[in-house]
Amino acid sequence: MIDFLYRTILIGVGATALLDLWALILQWFFRVPAPNWGLVGRWFCHLTKAKVFHDDIALSRAYPFERAIGWIGHYVIGIAYAGALLAFARPDWASAPTLAPALAVGIITVGAGWFLLQPGMGAGIAASKRPNAKQIRSMNIAGHIVFGLGLYGSALLIR
Repeated sequence: MIDFLYRTILIGVGATALLDLWALILQWFFRVPAPNWGLVGRWFCHLTKAKVFHDDIALSRAYPFERAIGWIGHYVIGIAYAGALLAFARPDWASAPTLAPALAVGIITVGAGWFLLQPGMGAGIAASKRPNAKQIRSMNIAGHIVFGLGLYGSALLIR
């Protein structure tokens, strides 16, 4: 069990850090805005009050430390996805990682953003209420592929 937790944390943190590096590269070279972890943190805070869906999270009540909460939540979710990968992949996957299961988890987890986070924050299903919804969806898919590559790469590094 300790080995599972150790691998889950390292793989999840590594994959999430690669996703963050990807976001920085997009920001530096292509002027893509960085994710707003403060608003994500605000959404997490409202979850504690059983408020999941907002018309516009930016207009919802602010909380102290919501940016830090957003960053922490971002990494906790990355770790949870790594745990799901390790739980559902073949038992020896962490010892001999293969790309397909990691990419599958990366791509499948796009659904959490499209069907929970984005509607919850007021952007609609798969950002349908945003004027650049197709661009957002493309960036979501690309980012989650990078996350999947990070799961695989992190597992290779610690095997």
